[in-house]
Formats: sequence, structure tokens, C-alpha cells
Amino acid sequence: MNFALIMLLLLLVTGAVWLAESLYFRKHRAAGASQPWWIEYPASFFPVILVVFVLRSFLVEPFKIPSGSMLPTLLVGDFILVNKFTYGIRLPVINTRMIEINDPQRGEVMVFRYPDNPTLDYIKRIIGIPGDEIVYANKHLTINGKSISQTVDGEYNYLDGGLSFIATQRHVEKLGEHTHSILTQTGVPSVQLSGVQRFPFRDNCAYNESGFRCKVPAGHYFMMGDNRDSSSDSRYWGFVPERNIVGKAFLIWWNFDDLKRIGHSIN
Repeated sequence: MNFALIMLLLLLVTGAVWLAESLYFRKHRAAGASQPWWIEYPASFFPVILVVFVLRSFLVEPFKIPSGSMLPTLLVGDFILVNKFTYGIRLPVINTRMIEINDPQRGEVMVFRYPDNPTLDYIKRIIGIPGDEIVYANKHLTINGKSISQTVDGEYNYLDGGLSFIATQRHVEKLGEHTHSILTQTGVPSVQLSGVQRFPFRDNCAYNESGFRCKVPAGHYFMMGDNRDSSSDSRYWGFVPERNIVGKAFLIWWNFDDLKRIGHSIN
């Protein structure tokens, strides 16, 4: 469901009724006569819809985390806020950038439209920016020939879907200006080769049993989940084009199962 399009249509319809009421119907209505319902309700809702549309389209948009691909940074059920203007002002619905502000940086957590189905929103961490050469071999990242700092930080265990017990190793990784935790599973390969799809610029990548090497094309980004062995990401379906960017995730504002997470910033 394209919520932005629905909001735009509601805004146009209620706005047209509000404008017609202000410029025509009010002046031609008998003194003391009440508004008909088909004017009263749309005209009343118009200011509310306008405020929500502006906030959601240009400033902040809420999202809910549906999967564990970003564990331990984000938990299933976290409600987060996404800054819509960090990476530039975009036209609603068509998502075309009108004003450039900042470019996405390595290590930032970004919401974007899934390249294979732009009606779906995904959230992952930016691993590579345009021009980067990414190597992920034996669960370790190298970017442009520089090994990314990674230290062991104990174990992290969780239930997957409430049914399967998953034992992982937690590592602390420093990517750009961001220090964050990632999870890996012993015995799981760096890439499930059978899951790698054909995608645009697929020739920029080479895969083998230990991992992969990719050159990020201009205007695109390479994304990975912090739960490295339980994430569908750029390893499998390719690069994220700039036009698919939604915004930068920056705050957890609610979690029904763990109120202590409220107000935590997303690093």
C-alpha cells in the first residue's frame, strides 16, 4: 500500500473542498444555515491531513521493525523515527530529490525502498558508498583495502520467530564514525551462494566460498544487516540506487515489550 499516495489524494480532495467552501459556498449560503456534511467533514480534516502530510513527507516518518536482520541494534517490534531531510528534500510519492543536503555515509542506518519491490521499505546499515570496493571474507569487512576494526564482545542469543533458538557471537565494529555491534553465527557461510540473485551491476561483484568482492557503482549504496548471517541485503539482491532512499533512522520512540528502549538513539 502506497501510504504517501493515499495521503496526497486525501489532501487534494479535502483541500479542494476547503478551498471551495472558503471562496464560494460560504458566501452563497443562507445566513445561519449549517454546512452540509460533505463540506463539513472534508473541510475539518484538511488542516490535520496537511500537517501530517508535511511532517511525514519532509521531516520525520515512523516505521516499525518487522524482522531481526538488524539485531542487536534494532529489535523486532521497535518503533523508530526516520529523518526525511538528512539526505535532502524529496518530492512526495515520486521520491525525487529536489534539494541536496547531505550524502549518506558509511555506518549510518538507512531506510530505503527495496530495489526489487519499491512498495516495501527496508532498513539496513550503509556499508559502501559510490566508488567503494567492498570485500567481505570469512565474516570480516575490508573497504578500499582498509580492514574494518572488529573486536569480540561475548555471546548474543535470541529466539527467531519465537520458535528457534539462535546462538551468535557479538562483535563491535567501527565503520566510519559509527561504532556498533554485529552478530555472526559459527558454521554459517559469509554468503549463501544459492541465494545470490541476478541484479543490476551484478558484474561488479565476484563471489566465492569465503565471501565476495563488490565495486559500488556511481549513485548506489551497498547495505548489510547487523545480524550478518540472518539478513537479506545487498549481498543477495544488489545495490540500492539513490532514488530509493527514504531517510536516516535516528531514534527508537516505542517498544511495547521493552519500555526501556524508548528514547534510545540509533547508532
